[in-house]
Amino acid sequence: MVGSIEVKSGNGVYSNGSVHNHNGLEEKLDELRQILGKANGDLLRIVCVGAGAWGSVFAALLQDSYGQFRDKVQIRIWRRSGRAVDRSTAEHLFEVINSREDVLRRLIRRCAYLKYVEARLGDRTLYADEILKDGFCLNMIDTPFCPLKVVTNLQEAVWDADLVINGLPSTETREVFKEIGKYWKERLTVPIIISLAKGIEAELDPVPHIITPTQMINRATGIPVENILYLGGPNIASEIYNKEYANARICGSEKWRKPLAKFLRQPHFIVWDNSDLVTHEVMGGLKNVYAIGAGMVAALTNESATSKSVYFAHCTSEMIFITYLLTEEPERLAGPLLADTYVTLLKGRNAWYGQMIAKGELSLDMGDSISGKGTIQGVSAVGAFYELLSQSSLNVLHPGDNKPVAPVELCPILKTLYKILIKREQGPMAILQALRDENLNDPRDRIEIAQSHAFYRPSLLGQP
Repeated sequence: MVGSIEVKSGNGVYSNGSVHNHNGLEEKLDELRQILGKANGDLLRIVCVGAGAWGSVFAALLQDSYGQFRDKVQIRIWRRSGRAVDRSTAEHLFEVINSREDVLRRLIRRCAYLKYVEARLGDRTLYADEILKDGFCLNMIDTPFCPLKVVTNLQEAVWDADLVINGLPSTETREVFKEIGKYWKERLTVPIIISLAKGIEAELDPVPHIITPTQMINRATGIPVENILYLGGPNIASEIYNKEYANARICGSEKWRKPLAKFLRQPHFIVWDNSDLVTHEVMGGLKNVYAIGAGMVAALTNESATSKSVYFAHCTSEMIFITYLLTEEPERLAGPLLADTYVTLLKGRNAWYGQMIAKGELSLDMGDSISGKGTIQGVSAVGAFYELLSQSSLNVLHPGDNKPVAPVELCPILKTLYKILIKREQGPMAILQALRDENLNDPRDRIEIAQSHAFYRPSLLGQP
């Protein structure tokens, strides 16, 4: 089923009338269409698979920019049907609607307001795909965006798409794209895929190595790696839609990353391009691991600036240590990794999750998919990085004992998070105990060890 759509005019009011081109958008669209070989009258078909906060905002940004050119491009978003909106969320959504005059007027004009009144009173059940058509993401209720064309049938959404955006969590990417691969068996053209997912899996055979979402997509669909890209950066989805200045990198083959960077770039959302696809993906997953611990420390110390800075020193040294294992030139990643980590610690869902676990307001038994927040991808990443870095085939020399140890033995925070979140052998207080261990090395020592030894293991990223 496909939802209706309205077009946003230059003054910010939605209408069904035509909109004149501005800021060279039509030229950018025409340029991408030409590169893709689209003939006149043949729509450029863009679909976002997955409707979490970032996926929904990404689709909304494209709709706001290019949706006005309805004879040239079609922008849609897929999400599963049947997810009910609970009563408390419906009540909050009603408050958000009535606090925003522009949103209220739009819903009234579309004859869509009454269902929100009925849901507020408990007389009707709303569904996530239903409210998405009106511009509300279940994981980001406080930030309304433009109405979207919503498709709940996966085959209908993707079978003829030219550009597919992966807005799924990394934990769902393999399963959904395996299904998509079945629909693409008879395709004559090869689609382009941009993955927004931040997360990893670990595989131990034939040697320990990381599997990223773009690699999952490649394996599941057979789409060439050249046509699969990753986009990520230090940003919060709701702030990007509200036009807070942000930047991101699109990583992958030069053939596609440069034209797509130009197509996606906006005055408030600067998109750079980079050739290092897999390493940037892995770094996006790594910062989620340590964001959970940061949230725990903040909650357990009543937001102590000193305690948080101590944690930050140790977690960044562990992340830098791990990057030396993953890449030959880790210095190139220092800025992007720290920037992404910083914004996640400030306002990301993984840090929030750590806080809620430490406060006892969430339980580990509730799983890593949280209502109103989506999937907490840092949990699975803790397990993956621990499993990977505990392999004896990756042993490094321990500075104190002068004997070979698995890399994880030099990452006490990662070890502690694994015991808390995966093994459940310890409670959140263990993270503070790890920081206050008198035998804990100076974080600078860990970095110096990495810098002074040949730690690089190309096999970790599947390279010879």
